[in-house]
Amino acid sequence: MSLTAQASPNSKSATRRLVFPFTAIVGQEEMKLALLLNVIDPKIGGVMIMGDRGTGKSTTIRALADLLPEIEVVADDPFNSHPTDPELMSDAVKQLVEQQGGVKVAQKKVIMVDLPLGATEDRVCGTIDIEKALSEGVKAFEPGLLAKANRGILYVDEVNLLDDHLVDVLLDSAASGWNTVEREGISIRHPARFVLVGSGNPEEGELRPQLLDRFGMHAEIRTVKEPSLRVQIVEQRTEFDQNPQAFLEQYQTQQDELQERLVGAQERLKSVSMDYDLRVNISQVCSELDVDGLRGDIVTNRAAKAIAALEGRTEVTVDDIRRVVTLCLRHRLRKDPLESIDSGYKVEKVFNRVFGLEEAETEAVAATNGTGARAR
Repeated sequence: MSLTAQASPNSKSATRRLVFPFTAIVGQEEMKLALLLNVIDPKIGGVMIMGDRGTGKSTTIRALADLLPEIEVVADDPFNSHPTDPELMSDAVKQLVEQQGGVKVAQKKVIMVDLPLGATEDRVCGTIDIEKALSEGVKAFEPGLLAKANRGILYVDEVNLLDDHLVDVLLDSAASGWNTVEREGISIRHPARFVLVGSGNPEEGELRPQLLDRFGMHAEIRTVKEPSLRVQIVEQRTEFDQNPQAFLEQYQTQQDELQERLVGAQERLKSVSMDYDLRVNISQVCSELDVDGLRGDIVTNRAAKAIAALEGRTEVTVDDIRRVVTLCLRHRLRKDPLESIDSGYKVEKVFNRVFGLEEAETEAVAATNGTGARAR
């Protein structure tokens, strides 16, 4: 998903549904960070958000989609093809560019596609009209939800209740950036590069570890316990429901600033570097945690670079890695399907030891205790 700042990007049309602003959402920092990093670098591989009911999962994801600036697309193209990037073009658009040297361009809001639980594979992937293909000799393709989600966000609520086969299809497309439909010897493919966001309630069951591992990040969210924060959330929601336009205007400056940061972070991402020793330490953490494969190493590297880019830097620090390592690894530790996901304690413990932070923490605690003893 390549973002480009446009003139007056957040202007609200009278016909558009108003969405709760992303910058007004209180708490749930882990979920918000994971979503922002995936927008900066969609190759991180999406986010699985697990938490209690009524904690604002859907609200936050819709707010993120609304925050993002408009993107350039090929006019009247069902796949939201990019007008200049061949990696994000459908084969038909590529052919058109080669023949005509250019295409008609339009501006479009980043799409957020909701995948219903009862969706069939045809609805998700698209269908080929075999009869038309055989009788008229043309590849008659009816695009599905993956086509609509290209260069946008694909959101699956209660993903843990979705058929495993469909989850596999979604993850395959998210990883490869392409969706291929084959029927009766006829094959059609189109770009399907999107940020995959799944959410669910642990009480209703978990995804199989094999599928869970393929999500780039795993965010855990809990119901806010602090009474004053709960009151703030209720009052904000009431204020938004009573006068959405006035509420949005209060946060417009913050929304614009965050949007500019995201656009800048995407542009800066290519120039972000990471010291070799830090990369070795990340792999050592994965090795000591007995993480299968190298997906954990790759995602942690990508996420650390994305957070550095978000904060306007071109060099990854240890703190960057510390902030993303639990998000990237906690769901890769489980070997037994009946075992619950580690809340992150194990990841933090190994990270501190490998990066030499245990000694610093021990010294800090000792110093604090010493000060306390003298004060008493």
